[in-house]
Amino acid sequence: MTQQHTYPVGTPGQPWGEAERDAWRARQRVQRSYANDVLQRIDALRAHWEVSQYGQLDYPDARHPLYALRSAAWRDDLPVMLVTGGVHGYETSGVHGALAFAEAHAGDFAGRANLLVAPCVSPWGYERIQRWNAAALDPNRSFHANSPAQEAAALMALVAPLRDRVAMHIDLHETTDSDEDEFRPALAARDGKPFEPGTIPDGFYLCADSAQPQPAFQQAVIAAVAGVTHIAPADPDGTIIGSPVVAHGVIEYDYGRLGLCAGITAAPYKTTTEVYPDSPRATPAQCNAAQVAAVVAAIGFALAHPAG
Repeated sequence: MTQQHTYPVGTPGQPWGEAERDAWRARQRVQRSYANDVLQRIDALRAHWEVSQYGQLDYPDARHPLYALRSAAWRDDLPVMLVTGGVHGYETSGVHGALAFAEAHAGDFAGRANLLVAPCVSPWGYERIQRWNAAALDPNRSFHANSPAQEAAALMALVAPLRDRVAMHIDLHETTDSDEDEFRPALAARDGKPFEPGTIPDGFYLCADSAQPQPAFQQAVIAAVAGVTHIAPADPDGTIIGSPVVAHGVIEYDYGRLGLCAGITAAPYKTTTEVYPDSPRATPAQCNAAQVAAVVAAIGFALAHPAG
């Protein structure tokens, strides 16, 4: 059912041009600090991780360095486990969950796996609590060749030399009430389309790659997270955010076609987490802990079940 919704930028039915993108960008305000919240925590990890800058965002209103964490005892004969957070900057537990994992589990997989963590892929969005980047592009639809999104291009360049050695990639996300209140209406307005209202699931769920879903892997992650927070039930029509539920707490997307972050490697094990931070049944600490539990379970499963 189409709902009449007037977004404060643009003309209904007309896709945005540069003037509308400029007007949208002018509405965005810095609400928190990437330097204080993220970079200080990364700096404190230098004793246990190799910290490297893999790029820098350069926008008219901000310049942000991009950092990744690598296992200190990196070995070329070990499989690589990739953890990404903050592809959508507003999704707080994706960033803080990745950092919490790095703080608590740096040495847990020493001698068994190389860990590569990019905890905040979109710092411009993090500071403004925004899904898009400064160009009004969704980074998590931009992981493809010749990407126009600086965030996606930088991460793909970082991962490219390791693409065929990555055994597992887990990308940490959230689904929030603001998806329905702000971000989906903004998307409809930007693209000159009517806003189609949806639902927000109450609980944690995973999005698998429809091209390589790995059901046992997905369920191992769900089982681990269920000990921390509740798993989202399906809507009455058997879907979550409009996609069919294929197993408890699991839906599927075509990673490659959509240009999703979790599709940037040839990893046999891939998943995208979705936490619901607006639930009355979950605290911010639980959301972060759920992300950490998902990462630990995903790495453990990949190590216990090496592909090929």
